[in-house]
Amino acid sequence: MKDKIYELICKGKVAEYDIKKIAAVLKLNSTGDFVLLNKFLNELEDEFLIVRNSKNFYLLPKQENIFKGIISINSKGIGYLDLEEYSIIIKNKDLNGALDKDEVIVKISKKSLNSGKVIQIVKRNTTNIVGTLFFNKKKIKVNLDNEKFKYLKVDVLNSRKFKIVDGLKAVFKIVKFNTEHNIIKVNIEQIIGHKDDPGVDILSILLQKDIEPVFSKEVMDEANSISQKVLPNMKKGRIDLCKDTIITIDGDDSKDFDDAISIKKENSYYLLGVHIADVSYYVNENSWLDKEARHRGTSVYVVDRVVPMLPHILSNGICSLNPEVERLTISVNMKVDFEGKVFDYDIFPSVIKSKYRMTYKNVNKMLNSDKATCEKYSSIYSMILDMKECADLIRNKREENGSINFDRDEILIKVDSSGKPTDILKRERGESERIIEDFMICANEIVARHLRYQNIPTLYRVHEPILSKKLLDFKRISSLMGKPFKMNNKTVTPKDVQKYLNGIKDCDEYPIISTLMLRSMQKARYDFKPIGHFGLALDDYLHFTSPIRRYPDLIVHRMLRKYCFNNDFTKTSQYEKLMGDLAIETSNRERLSIEAEREVNDLKTAEYMSYHIGEVFDGIISSITKFGFFVELDNLIEGLVHIETLQDDYYNFDESTLSLRGEKTGKRFILGQKVKVRLVKASKVLKTIDFVIYKDKKQKLSRWR
Repeated sequence: MKDKIYELICKGKVAEYDIKKIAAVLKLNSTGDFVLLNKFLNELEDEFLIVRNSKNFYLLPKQENIFKGIISINSKGIGYLDLEEYSIIIKNKDLNGALDKDEVIVKISKKSLNSGKVIQIVKRNTTNIVGTLFFNKKKIKVNLDNEKFKYLKVDVLNSRKFKIVDGLKAVFKIVKFNTEHNIIKVNIEQIIGHKDDPGVDILSILLQKDIEPVFSKEVMDEANSISQKVLPNMKKGRIDLCKDTIITIDGDDSKDFDDAISIKKENSYYLLGVHIADVSYYVNENSWLDKEARHRGTSVYVVDRVVPMLPHILSNGICSLNPEVERLTISVNMKVDFEGKVFDYDIFPSVIKSKYRMTYKNVNKMLNSDKATCEKYSSIYSMILDMKECADLIRNKREENGSINFDRDEILIKVDSSGKPTDILKRERGESERIIEDFMICANEIVARHLRYQNIPTLYRVHEPILSKKLLDFKRISSLMGKPFKMNNKTVTPKDVQKYLNGIKDCDEYPIISTLMLRSMQKARYDFKPIGHFGLALDDYLHFTSPIRRYPDLIVHRMLRKYCFNNDFTKTSQYEKLMGDLAIETSNRERLSIEAEREVNDLKTAEYMSYHIGEVFDGIISSITKFGFFVELDNLIEGLVHIETLQDDYYNFDESTLSLRGEKTGKRFILGQKVKVRLVKASKVLKTIDFVIYKDKKQKLSRWR
């Protein structure tokens, strides 16, 4: 009945159906039917599939110009709700108490399609905020860290419980909203430390994103109760692979190893084994550890620390595939033919004993025939070569199908013991890193296919195709840069993107264009439906290979154990609903983690550049706006050249050509243009870097290491 009601309203005209007409059309005559009808209508309203207008007619939200989504609010208190085609602007007086990132329902104004009003706050997504306490005329004030809350006034209710000094940073819990005067009343939840204390800057960002470095006593007690050895009874039902040559390959500084590799070359195929730490064996559903891992969603990696999803006694201990000790794993053995296709596989619980803890650096040396390293690891040298051959085949096969490789450089920030940045450079990425990535993608695809074929509830990693508006914007920009993106069909395919990027790889503009293409794509996320991964050109994909640091991977392991290993098909409908909830939760937690990592990078790059004021650098224009343009340096640091600093002419922003043009000289600044800039300002507090165009030819050009 519920589906029929919704279908009826979908097909109806505006304001056609009230409850009586719906009952009449569906021939619902009894009292019981009418009660059910009312129940289902309320449910459809709660799910925001339909809305009811002032005359009690039921419509689709769009028909009533009502939309639901996550609101963005800038530092001036102006809100935006992004739709596919445009954004709704919400003035401060129409926010009705909504804060940045709250889930809201907005009704569009009758006067303008671009303006609206918040009519309901569905969910508060900000309950805690971080700020710095200071005194102003003996009154305690708060300077909030988040720029998007700068328009708010803060009233601290419980300040007398704490010894307050100027510059003290704290976490505040919002307890009351005064929407009329933009006042929030807060309580101090936690004192972080003084703003100038080492590490407080990064800790403040983490806590602002609800990323808590400390585990509760209940979680730690449960973790400490777990045996740090694999006991004989734990091996029951597992295939023993301890005698096999299995190795881990990770970064030099890694301490948690959740994936290991084995490989054998047969006459017509490679037998590739990917063995993943069986974290789900130790983290039971609804335990303290599980609830905490679900809340955290992911481990967070920032420049000088890791905030783990699980306590170190697990992530670096019994769940880490350390060398020469037995560990519980889930293995995926794949037969890969010489065309890079997996033609057979097996997924099973296992126990392994890693023979070597290899690093990317040493494997790269072996692949480059470094004599000393090859001699040191002579017993696995042929295995490393087999890995390289197999990975090449897998990668080539994936690229044939259209997998996109953006090959973007990543920034590496080095800091000293006090957290002060000492150097910033591009992170090196060699062949060994690509090999492990290829093997992990392959295993993730196989497990996703296996679970989809058996219709088992799980979390998929999905990446949807590019939206038409974003695609048109990119086509316009790429044409302006002289590298037009052309397609044969109306809809873009991964193969189209791959072919285009490969064709411009040797151009100076490639880093900028590839970044613009990446930004035009939708963000990868988690979903309970297997809708495919556009960027990898795969129909089946999920995250299976990192259960130590990602909750979705832990869930995948749990579903494998329940359904595939234990053949337990009870409570399936409950798990299907759970996957829908977890898809939203884990995607949100991942987003917060990424935001924290970016903000910490911005903080530390601004701090690093503050030691280089007055120096001159080579760069390339990476984006242009009406207030200036951003310049990216060779080491990936980005800063703004404000339009007001361009004093040789009066410059106008030309949106049609995405350029700044001088009125008198006709001089232009365009995307991808090489420029020389001088650093004039860098603010750690604002996380901003300001350049001006370099003019003094006598000044020496700075060079990065």
